Amino acid sequence: MSTLTRQLSGAHEMIRTYGRRVEIPVLGEVAVPPPDKLAYYAGLGVLAALQVIEWPLALVITAGHVLADQHLSGVVRGVGEALESA
Repeated sequence: MSTLTRQLSGAHEMIRTYGRRVEIPVLGEVAVPPPDKLAYYAGLGVLAALQVIEWPLALVITAGHVLADQHLSGVVRGVGEALESA
């Protein structure tokens, strides 16, 4: 399997993973993270609730992960658009 084929396969997997969306009445359509990310966020929430870490720190860590995930999905979208135009 060539490097390009492996990269395209990984891009397809990322699109499928981040493709789940839920319609929320007030907010509109919201992307749902994969189960492993939800578990991570829940773990941060539990640590903050038990006061193992402070709430602001938990929020900063969560925001960093959300921004990183958005960046990765944008990269995957760019790869998809490049493949469509080729």
